[in-house]
Amino acid sequence: MRAPIFSTAVVIVFLSSCGSFDKSMTMGQYNTIINKYEASNPDKNKPELNVQIAEAFRRSNRIAESTPFYAAAIDQGVEDEMVNLHYAKSLKANQRYEDAEAVLRGYMQRASNDNVVSMAERELTHLNDVDDMSKKENYFRVKNLEALNSKNAEYSPVYRNNYLYFTSNRDGGKIYKTTGTPFTDIFRVRTRGANVDRATAEALDAIINDPIVNEGSITIFPDGLSVIFAKGNNGKATGNDEVNLYFSRYRNGKWITPRPLRINDPGSWDSTPALSRDGKTLYFASTRPGGYGGSDIYSAKMDRRGRWVDVRNMGPDINTPGNEMFPFVSEDGSMYFSSDGHPGFGSLDLFKATRRRGHISIQNLGKPINSNADDFGLYEFNLTRGFFASNRKGGAGDDDVYTYVNDDPDLKIVNYFLTGVTTTLDDGGEKIIVANTKVTLLGEDGSILDESFTGEDGQFRFRVYPEEDYRLLAEKTDYFTVRDNFSTVGRSVDRSTLTEMVTTVNFETEIPLNSIVIEKPIVLENIYYDLAKWDIRPDAEPTLDSLVMILEDNPDIFIELGSHTDIRAPDDYNMDLSWKRARSAVTYIINKGVNAARITARGYGETTLIVVDAQTEEEHQRNRRTEFKVLRYNPQDREEAVPEGDGLDEYDRFFLDGDDLLEGGGGE
Repeated sequence: MRAPIFSTAVVIVFLSSCGSFDKSMTMGQYNTIINKYEASNPDKNKPELNVQIAEAFRRSNRIAESTPFYAAAIDQGVEDEMVNLHYAKSLKANQRYEDAEAVLRGYMQRASNDNVVSMAERELTHLNDVDDMSKKENYFRVKNLEALNSKNAEYSPVYRNNYLYFTSNRDGGKIYKTTGTPFTDIFRVRTRGANVDRATAEALDAIINDPIVNEGSITIFPDGLSVIFAKGNNGKATGNDEVNLYFSRYRNGKWITPRPLRINDPGSWDSTPALSRDGKTLYFASTRPGGYGGSDIYSAKMDRRGRWVDVRNMGPDINTPGNEMFPFVSEDGSMYFSSDGHPGFGSLDLFKATRRRGHISIQNLGKPINSNADDFGLYEFNLTRGFFASNRKGGAGDDDVYTYVNDDPDLKIVNYFLTGVTTTLDDGGEKIIVANTKVTLLGEDGSILDESFTGEDGQFRFRVYPEEDYRLLAEKTDYFTVRDNFSTVGRSVDRSTLTEMVTTVNFETEIPLNSIVIEKPIVLENIYYDLAKWDIRPDAEPTLDSLVMILEDNPDIFIELGSHTDIRAPDDYNMDLSWKRARSAVTYIINKGVNAARITARGYGETTLIVVDAQTEEEHQRNRRTEFKVLRYNPQDREEAVPEGDGLDEYDRFFLDGDDLLEGGGGE
């Protein structure tokens, strides 16, 4: 049985008000509560005890067994609003959908907590979706992986290099009081696809598996030699809720001592990790503050130092007031995950999140992959086959690993990728590569979709989606941060013409960077003024807006904006006119929100001509120009590249924090 993620806060509030509370509940020892009191309840005179038992079942992932105890507590006069909501969810887990609807509607007539009412309304909507989801056609076939499963729990399957890794408590040992089952460890077994050699099943080394701590889900880097896994839930009062992500690497024939990732949130549940195919993005579930509900799915990026940075919540399209966990990113860029907050059949269901035209749609995978029980932890072996876990009836025991086949005759995907390179011009005007540049892919609304750090070849690569507009943001110390536009609109492949299951479309682009040189003038094109005037004309606004963007993207530069005239007027007049024009442009920029301390106006009149003996109108126009130049540059806020030859590889850098480098010894 999986270690639960729930805290005890809600039930503590209720039971404390009732004046009775078993300390086993505060310690998360839910199975102790069940064993101690289940036989003597439902008890007419002890409604708070029925709530304790019901909560113990729910919080140890057995909500279907909580139904009679919630029912008894409500019959005995318990009015706690969350108890009514959890009772309805327990009925749903037992496929008693009409009874669940009746409980919710009856409760809402007397409810007072707006937050709980909102959750109840959401549950009612989901119940109305059950029939439609049941009737929806899909092409999945599922089968219990009998050669692997035992009477205990097996879940979180991950395939790598002819091994199937999974989490299980099959070896017995010390009992985890929260669930009443042994602590879980990480195992692996030799397999060819779904053909498991049961005799080869073995637990990973003792340095990975602690006999008195639950080890949870695991994810494996592309090289097969490094892992991230969940570890926690030792059953002690001070550590019940905390689960963290750990990293280890196989080196010199043994695993190094696991170390916690620095992106863990103290006191929170950080678990169910999954890596992107290139190993540069980590997805995981967390109950950290600031989310949308119980556990949410987050992402983190590996920077050029090999550290996990930029932790981001995946947003309200994926995350709900319920629990989202067990993410997995498919070959086609879709995300599979488990949730009890989206419309489902009972407890955790499996869902697929797909991005189209800038929007994310969520699809319940339907039956037979989903059931009224917990269905979770999908791993895609290829586009048509894979594994997942479920504690549905008919299995070998607790959580079991299942296989699935997708027989969809129209299962064709198109992968779109944008490959680019960052360049600049050397002193001789020749194009050269700019390495170690951070490139960010932004959506049309400005949201960050992905990030990449270019290598020595200056290249970056992003997955993009059809019929969308993007912006690219390139940043590097001593260079201007620049933006570039890219679009896939009108460039989609007609799927009806495809003959292969997988089609890959590659787009190419180039981002030119300009180095920051103090006092070097840069001409701003297309800034014109009416004769003898200094007002900003509408046709000059786009150019000035682009300078505003440069200042926003480069907060560490301070500039001078200078205006120049031709020679066809007296010197004093030209000097005064040029200053007024420069000041007018600076005022426009300050009014756009730029700090006035960062920009200075200066009029040069005719003192710095480009064409000294101008004769033609074109030559005079070259002299009538607006320029800016950097006066001061403070790059302390920009991220520095790792020095060449530092002796680190990207996996060692998990432990790099300033000058603090853990060499990674340990092992057995």
